[in-house]
Amino acid sequence: MYSKILVPTDGSEFAKKAQKHALFLASVSGAEIIAVSVTENNFVNGLPLDDEVHQLNQILKERSEENLEEFDKLNNEDIKITHVIREGSPARCILDVAKEEDVDLIVMGSSGKSGFDRFIMGSVADKVVNSAKCAVLVVH
Repeated sequence: MYSKILVPTDGSEFAKKAQKHALFLASVSGAEIIAVSVTENNFVNGLPLDDEVHQLNQILKERSEENLEEFDKLNNEDIKITHVIREGSPARCILDVAKEEDVDLIVMGSSGKSGFDRFIMGSVADKVVNSAKCAVLVVH
């Protein structure tokens, strides 16, 4: 039923639960997984580009790489997992990768946000669910 499954990961517990679901779905359907980690660095906009900002961007990229490597450790069945690292708005990057890779399913963790924060900011999962052109499974 699925040939490509997109799995966003940020290292959170919700993301790890979603990874397990995605691995199961990939194992029963023969799908490959596209694992994406997004570094959101819009908070550095307007700051002078100096060594500290460069170092911070390097740390964020390394954290993304670590999140993807942790995902690989869960793969006990030799499921093909391709890594993608993007910079920008998480929801927009997830949707862009889903379109570029022509995925059949997005499996992602819920944000866990509630109340006022969710009202003001919205969650990444909500944005993806409402805008994705493919099926989305949100794991809580």
